[in-house]
Amino acid sequence: MSFRDRTHAGRELALRLAGRTGSGDPFDLLVLALPPGGVPVAAEVARALQAPLDVLVAGEISTPVRPETTIGALVADDPPLYDRNSLAMMHLSEDRLGDIVVTERNALHRREYRYRGRRPLPSVEGRTVVLVDDGLTTGLTATAALRFVHRHAPARLVLAVPVGSPRTVRALRAECDDLLCLVQPPGLHAVGELYEDFGAVSDEEVTGTLHAFRTPA
Repeated sequence: MSFRDRTHAGRELALRLAGRTGSGDPFDLLVLALPPGGVPVAAEVARALQAPLDVLVAGEISTPVRPETTIGALVADDPPLYDRNSLAMMHLSEDRLGDIVVTERNALHRREYRYRGRRPLPSVEGRTVVLVDDGLTTGLTATAALRFVHRHAPARLVLAVPVGSPRTVRALRAECDDLLCLVQPPGLHAVGELYEDFGAVSDEEVTGTLHAFRTPA
């Protein structure tokens, strides 16, 4: 199974999520997207569930010498989450990454302001939260996001993605109450392999989608 684009993936995901999100009361539901790529997927899920949509911004921490290699993730002001095996293999310590963490956290807060302005993240306490992204490879960002949401006491926490690495999906099941991943191809190297159109999602698209959900019909 492959997807035409993120919108198609979101519609397929929404079909499978029906009946897995609790009472069916939209006031008890909250769909959180990991931007930017998770937003078009989550928008279709939120429409199908008649639930509010918002974003949970996460940042990635890369190595000083290999910027393309992600070894950690950040959410809000929580401590960084690191891939300990990668740190050991690269002979890196958290202290050496301090300046990178500060830079990435500042960038994360700028993105939060761009997407949400001064509006705070909606309360998740006592609600069913569906966290959505366009796919999983290492799972670092999703893990950091799930742990952040979990600390704020949701009634139920569901991770929903169209595609993911089988190994990552197995590991993340322990981080949430339910996990839905439609396609788990062995040997997955990049999420975009399962999409015909995996173009970049702009900040304007993210803010436009969020505005549409906040604007009464």
